[in-house]
Amino acid sequence: MEISSFSSKYRVRVLTENDIECIYELCRHNASYYEFCPPFVTHDTIRHDLRALPPKKTMEDKYYLGFFDGEHLIAVMDFINAYPTDFSAFLGFFMVDASMQCRGIGSFIIEELCSDLQAQHYQEVRLGWVKGNRRSEAFWKKNGFRETGVSYDTDGYTVIVAQRML
Repeated sequence: MEISSFSSKYRVRVLTENDIECIYELCRHNASYYEFCPPFVTHDTIRHDLRALPPKKTMEDKYYLGFFDGEHLIAVMDFINAYPTDFSAFLGFFMVDASMQCRGIGSFIIEELCSDLQAQHYQEVRLGWVKGNRRSEAFWKKNGFRETGVSYDTDGYTVIVAQRML
């Protein structure tokens, strides 16, 4: 997987445990996200997220990505390749730096990602948002994602599964 093609404007690279502090700094300023999807971010929750996988996937399929404007981390994305099908991608997490939100940056990143995946013959991108998080739901719907009719309950909240056909 050539992740550098995911953006023409931002430098994209895999984030590691060495990046936990900058991931934490980005995430901690997005407190409203954690109101719907607790617990609030910590270094340990990031460490866990760096390794979290859906069923039947391996670390070779996981790309915990950072999008950088120069040296500044502006977005984080948990990208799972070939899930839930061989022609799907799954976004387990996506967050833009709070100071850069509402400028079209998140939509730009998602649009470029989807265009690149379509060129690579992917058929869909899937993700989930927390039921009741209207801001997240509005963002994903604005970016072409539609509810699949599938939802699941987790610790204290319900996740609505959505997809965008490519």
